[in-house]
Amino acid sequence: MAAATRSCRPWGSLLGLIWLVSAAAASWDLNSLRCNFGSFCECDFRPDLQGLECDLAQHLAGQHLARSLVVKALKAFLQDPAPAKPLVLSLHGWTGTGKSYVSSLLAHYLFRDGLRSPHVHHFSPVIHFPHPSHMERYKKDLKSWVQGNLTACSRSLFLFDEMDKLAPGLIEVLRPFLGSSWVVYGTNYRKAIFIFISNTGGEQINQVVLEAWRSRREREEIGLQELGPVISQAVLDNPHHGFWRSGIMEEHLLDVLVPFLPLQRHHVRHCVLNELAQLGLEPRDEVIQAVLDSTTFFPEDEQLFSSNGCKTVASRITFFL
Repeated sequence: MAAATRSCRPWGSLLGLIWLVSAAAASWDLNSLRCNFGSFCECDFRPDLQGLECDLAQHLAGQHLARSLVVKALKAFLQDPAPAKPLVLSLHGWTGTGKSYVSSLLAHYLFRDGLRSPHVHHFSPVIHFPHPSHMERYKKDLKSWVQGNLTACSRSLFLFDEMDKLAPGLIEVLRPFLGSSWVVYGTNYRKAIFIFISNTGGEQINQVVLEAWRSRREREEIGLQELGPVISQAVLDNPHHGFWRSGIMEEHLLDVLVPFLPLQRHHVRHCVLNELAQLGLEPRDEVIQAVLDSTTFFPEDEQLFSSNGCKTVASRITFFL
């Protein structure tokens, strides 16, 4: 697939998007989708689904299934003026396959200030919940934080990274916020979006894709019906995952499990071309080949999938320029 010659919206490095997002206003202006709590609400919720779809199509390499599932779920959710429950997505897959990139794109195209928006809340176990001995305090603080911010703005986005490193039990305090009740603790929360990200299920996804390749099936033929069950089982079997023995899983409060497939050589090449375009550089065969040659692929016999996906592409390009 050829590299995009321009972005759907101007910004710098694709890798840098995860941390630095421009404050440009989105073009899709539907008042019915905006936060509406009266004069005290200052939501900067400005969804631009056309821009999101364009960016995913141009820059998200090898993820036909994730792209389709995310866009479909988001459209259905935003078109409902009174959703019965928040939108809850759980992103699963091998490292470097685009999970964090997609979550940052969602923030960028849903909120005017992207990841810098006061209504986008990003949680990391290492940063926010580092000490297991403080778990009860973390539970109280997390519940209070979510409740308080949903009171301020019902159109809030909560991102939970590295769920496979989150102590089981902590995320259980969110269960009342994820269901279909009308009000929790006096707070209207049904327009919120929760996204959970983890590598759990990555090995199982890789195995399904490998078996499809060995059977000469196109990866585009792989659907959620064959990946969903193996992802769910991987989560249930992982005692280190934040959803282990969780009522959130038992009560089926996750709306969509979103699988990210392992990336092959031509997908990594696509990432290299995209990154060069973002840097304003013309494609150089020697740089592209150097990045590919320095990338490790697995399994040992087939050498099919990138061990780090596209995660190290930006740094490798800098090294070989």
